[in-house]
Amino acid sequence: MSVASSDPISDNLVVFSRMARCSVSRVVLLLLCCMHLSAAAAGAAVYNVESYDARPDGRTDASRALASAWSAACRSPEPATVYVPDGEFFVSHSAFAGPCSGGRMTVQIDGTLVAPFGYTGSASSGGEWIVFDHVDGLTVSGGTLDGRGESLWACKAAGHGGCPDGATSMKVLNSRDVVISGVKSVNSELYHVVIDGCEGVAVQDARIVAPGSSPNTDGIHVQSSSAVTITGASIQTGDDCISVGPGTSNLRVEHVSCGPGHGISIGSLGKESEEGGVENVTVSGAAFVGTENGLRIKTWGRAARSGAYVRGVVFEHALMRDVSNPIIIDQSYCPNDGGQGCPHQVAVKFDCSASKPCSGLGLQDIKLTFDGGKPAEATCQHADGTASGVLMPPSCL
Repeated sequence: MSVASSDPISDNLVVFSRMARCSVSRVVLLLLCCMHLSAAAAGAAVYNVESYDARPDGRTDASRALASAWSAACRSPEPATVYVPDGEFFVSHSAFAGPCSGGRMTVQIDGTLVAPFGYTGSASSGGEWIVFDHVDGLTVSGGTLDGRGESLWACKAAGHGGCPDGATSMKVLNSRDVVISGVKSVNSELYHVVIDGCEGVAVQDARIVAPGSSPNTDGIHVQSSSAVTITGASIQTGDDCISVGPGTSNLRVEHVSCGPGHGISIGSLGKESEEGGVENVTVSGAAFVGTENGLRIKTWGRAARSGAYVRGVVFEHALMRDVSNPIIIDQSYCPNDGGQGCPHQVAVKFDCSASKPCSGLGLQDIKLTFDGGKPAEATCQHADGTASGVLMPPSCL
């Protein structure tokens, strides 16, 4: 069965199936395990950052040591590993650039990388703390990235203005054949992990942790990328657990737990005048606990300008508990409306464009209820499609 959204931005096939109850008393989350392989056992040349004078004291800047180790490893004629041993390493900013000489490059982290306290995401860093660019055949394995975003969040919460933009903890740009495995990211100032302009990326068993009140701390953001898989992630954050930006295709998300956070979102899309479409996205077996939203597609509420689209999207086998807005297709997204028009006790919301309505929507076996005996509702604006199976709330299509 299928569901779709259209507009500048939404066309064809989006599927919601076998949704569990919002009032479920227990949720079984995934047990995430990370098995770190020895770089030496893998037969790669190993470049230990301590050999380049990095100190695991949490105070001495290890950025230069990381850069030196990477430079040597990248010049190696054979697969190479940059190794960060156990301990706490202060890193002001690190940029790892390719292409490299010997094929596969691995960054094996057994310790913790710590960002500067009160980091501002300065112009020199480009708003990113750790970045990989044009590195084909990259593996980032294990370890903890501590973005120390608390001071920036406090600045934003105070509402005085003038707060710095902050920095994304890790970006992977313009790369192919990438594996990110067993990485833990805590308290990022902005997004935790961004994948942009990449092809063939596997994110495995990531753990992302930030308070539900932390602003703009999306867990994993994917845009302008194809053939990306995200499996076994546990995400607790203050914004979208996973967000999907323009130009994304062939994305698969499996067995992800989300909460707190804003759920899994495609968009927002249509903000810029020229944007690529989003297609062939599957989200399967996700668990949402205490999130603002569950599964959402959001596009800006403005006239079509770019010809972008959303199509071929499947949401299936999701489990939800204490989720305010379980299923949303919103073509009137306007985040600065002061909260007006927000859904109240609406479990399924299709708010589509009058000029380019949603068509070909399909709902199958949806079971959503609210705690306290309050009946859930479904609302549809300019939406057309079919429904089958057991539907709670009743379909508005």
